[in-house]
Amino acid sequence: MIHKIITINPENCNGCGLCVNACHEGAIGLVNGKAVLLRDDYCDGLGNCLPVCPTGAIAFTERETAAYREITPDECCCKHQNESPMQSQKTELNQSCLINWPVQIKLTPVNASWFNGADLLIAADCCAYAYGNFHTDFISYKTTLIGCPKLDQEDYTVKLTEIIKNNNIKSVTVTRMEVPCCSGIEQAVMAAIKNSGKMLPRLVVTISTMGIIK
Repeated sequence: MIHKIITINPENCNGCGLCVNACHEGAIGLVNGKAVLLRDDYCDGLGNCLPVCPTGAIAFTERETAAYREITPDECCCKHQNESPMQSQKTELNQSCLINWPVQIKLTPVNASWFNGADLLIAADCCAYAYGNFHTDFISYKTTLIGCPKLDQEDYTVKLTEIIKNNNIKSVTVTRMEVPCCSGIEQAVMAAIKNSGKMLPRLVVTISTMGIIK
């Protein structure tokens, strides 16, 4: 059947991975540093990946494909079968995807090797408890920093500005809860990017208290 589906131009793709996180169906993966459509029938044709692509590498097309179907829990570990062994092992359920330590914004050094060329995830610390697949959907391939602006009672802007300014950060993803107090971490990140003087791809994901991406 004729199906509305995405197409990805590898020449324009910079491998930032923002589209991988934006695709809730697991249709997109990173292979050899480039985003690829892993299976036609996983693409729902809604295009959540299009607006987050910083290089315009993704577009819609209509062509003959298998009909869209939702993946089952049993399939979720196999959907990246074309990735390298290092990449695919990060998609296993119950497999930690954390690549840096410490993760607390307050504790991490401003200059650390894990910031070099990093896709940075800055997460409100409740997100990992509310969203069940947080490791596979968000932490994979990213340097992770967490914090709670309400409990820490501090503005992260200055430290995050120094991290972004003094390191080769490729992109920034922010995950926050829907509750008002979580706005502080989003505001701090946006201010830090602005203060750093860098133009970075950025994505903000809001998670409900029931673990649903809003």
